[in-house]
Amino acid sequence: MWATPDDPAVVRLMRAAHTSACSVLDADPEHPAREAWGWHGRTLGKPVTTPRGPAWLRVACAPTGTIVGTFWNGTVDAQRSLPKSIPRPQLLRWHDWTSHTWTYRAELHEHVDAPTAAPHAVITTSLDLPATWWTAIRTALDTITTVPTTRVTIQPGFLAWAMPHYLGISASDHLGPAWTTAHGDFHLANLCAPRLTILDWEGWGLAPPSYDAATLHSYSLLAPDTTTHINRELAHLLDTTTGRHAELIVITELLHAADQGINPTLTRPLRGRAETILGRSTA
Repeated sequence: MWATPDDPAVVRLMRAAHTSACSVLDADPEHPAREAWGWHGRTLGKPVTTPRGPAWLRVACAPTGTIVGTFWNGTVDAQRSLPKSIPRPQLLRWHDWTSHTWTYRAELHEHVDAPTAAPHAVITTSLDLPATWWTAIRTALDTITTVPTTRVTIQPGFLAWAMPHYLGISASDHLGPAWTTAHGDFHLANLCAPRLTILDWEGWGLAPPSYDAATLHSYSLLAPDTTTHINRELAHLLDTTTGRHAELIVITELLHAADQGINPTLTRPLRGRAETILGRSTA
């Protein structure tokens, strides 16, 4: 979850769009409103009440003509393609519209009772998660990889540029021959606990094997106790050649994001972890 945008015009635009979506989808927002903002104010979610009970209404926007289908259609594709055994909020209804130069999508989801395991993707304190939660994590990750799709979570072309740029290594040596399906943004702010529900399916698709486990691990590097716990619980995915390759790929992505001002506090531990994997001296 991101902070409320600094631009008042963006705030007004998205709140108005959310109000319009409530009207179309027969939903009433809670008062006072509890808001969950996305990156640069491009999404806004709020709890709502419908004739069938509580739900969650999320509105996304993009300049008309610039929509990236993978992310725009991720939740709808997930509803159509993922088995219900994967614990996630079901998408109940959705609605698209265009106003002036903006296109909007409203998605009405099932209400989720459990809170997320952490308020932010990057964690800095240790977390105590039950053994049953980790069992559910392993089962979900195994199931996700079996889902057939043509969607792609990360572009090989980006990695071909970014891995030499950030780590001084060739992407072709680390991508692996066969990609599997991944959630694509598997961090603790997208995972509810103590009963597992996996949120935010915008970017799911094909990725290198162990990509989700590597993402969870990389976001935890500022909380060493939790990193150790993740290593232990997901050793079958991380303590392998493909797992280490996946870590280097995720590290590359997060270093690129840090260059854009997103989670820059991760830069030093990410570089340290990459040096360890590559067997380089950190002196």
